[in-house]
Amino acid sequence: MFGYVRYDLPNLCVKDVMLYRALYCGLCRGIGAVCGQKARSGLTYDVTFLSALLHNLMGMDVEIERRGCFGHAVRKKPMAKTDALTRELGALNTMLVYYKLTDDVADGGKGKARRLWFANGMRRARKAYPDLDALVRRYLTEQERVETARTASPDMAAEPSALMMAALSDHFLGDKASEHTRALFYGLGKWIYLIDALDDFERDIKKKNFNPFVLCYGEKSRKSLMEENGEEVRFLFDTLFFSIREHLAGIPFSFNRDLTDNVILRGIPLETDRVFRGDPQPSMRFKA
Repeated sequence: MFGYVRYDLPNLCVKDVMLYRALYCGLCRGIGAVCGQKARSGLTYDVTFLSALLHNLMGMDVEIERRGCFGHAVRKKPMAKTDALTRELGALNTMLVYYKLTDDVADGGKGKARRLWFANGMRRARKAYPDLDALVRRYLTEQERVETARTASPDMAAEPSALMMAALSDHFLGDKASEHTRALFYGLGKWIYLIDALDDFERDIKKKNFNPFVLCYGEKSRKSLMEENGEEVRFLFDTLFFSIREHLAGIPFSFNRDLTDNVILRGIPLETDRVFRGDPQPSMRFKA
């Protein structure tokens, strides 16, 4: 579920790499401010991207300051100042991590101890943003219903996650929301669900977990899946990318959009190709 929304570093300007890293640190601080220090360990690239995208769409300038933190106490780093959006995104990050771990436990995984680590942060996030938590729970409950019904259509199985992202865009953007922003977030939410399911194809067969691609195409290796059904799978993603590009073009941005365009138009397709090939996910860990 997490870690798929990535940039294409060779085609990203240095200024945008620095902005992304500053937003990453800013989100970490936002999580700490709302949910406590333990919850900071759940920091995700996906919500960092949302911070970049939403700040731009909402016309909220990102203020950068050099400072240290627990992880970089000696050498100060450029960090985005925490603002109202960053703090709420920090709460969203904690909610998504907590509910993902809850889902892992339900699937018979070993997430109980890790979920307990985030329990206090989750309580604080829910108390601070009850409407946000209600929104997330509503669509995750629908996602659980769809998976319990063992929906064999990948497109339909991804619908609740896609609708959740669309609803989140309306929640954060308010009067700046539009048909294009809603459709963009809808497409991104659908892509995240589908790429995660495709990446977990063989793992879910082994663990007997729900996976719409397994139900649709049968139990086989991912290599066989792409050899036998690759054209159909690619068409599903290509149709999704076409919609994302069309709606992205219709959205006015307040600031330079190089970073978000790099992620959406280059990073996401590259990550899709990686999963198609079955290659391991490269590290994006930042060096001090």
